[in-house]
Amino acid sequence: MKKTNNFIFLMTLLPWITVPFLGVNTLKRFLPSSIFMSLYLIAEGRFAEKKKWWWFPFNVKPNVLGEIPLIIGPFLVGSLWILKFTYGKFNLFLLINIIIDSLFTYIGTNLFRKIGYATLVRLTKFQLSIVFLIKTFLLYGFQVIYEKCFKSSSPRNPKIVD
Repeated sequence: MKKTNNFIFLMTLLPWITVPFLGVNTLKRFLPSSIFMSLYLIAEGRFAEKKKWWWFPFNVKPNVLGEIPLIIGPFLVGSLWILKFTYGKFNLFLLINIIIDSLFTYIGTNLFRKIGYATLVRLTKFQLSIVFLIKTFLLYGFQVIYEKCFKSSSPRNPKIVD
């Protein structure tokens, strides 16, 4: 259990070491989308818990989702990095997400089951891949809407009216 605790702690903390390398402008631009996805993941976790899609025998604290370390660590920070390098290039964004999500689904879930952190119950790995794909579209879509609504709308070529 101590090894699992150390692993979970490192899994949560290590991504945050990379945040200073993102840059302030990247944080300002993409943090709202990443927070949106984190909140979505918490809601999804509650739903998945009721539907028994997956099981986290590991508890951070009582009444706290077991996937919180994943959400506030690799998923939140990973969303920032992926958006930084791929936003505006949807095909690249989609490809990178499919690769990372597949690694998590087909390798990460096996590791989590082995160390006793999490296991899939009523969800197959393929179904988990579809769930991840939906989240990929949500993240990108939220960022597009966010930028349309909140990006400064100062005119670049103001017209002179006589």
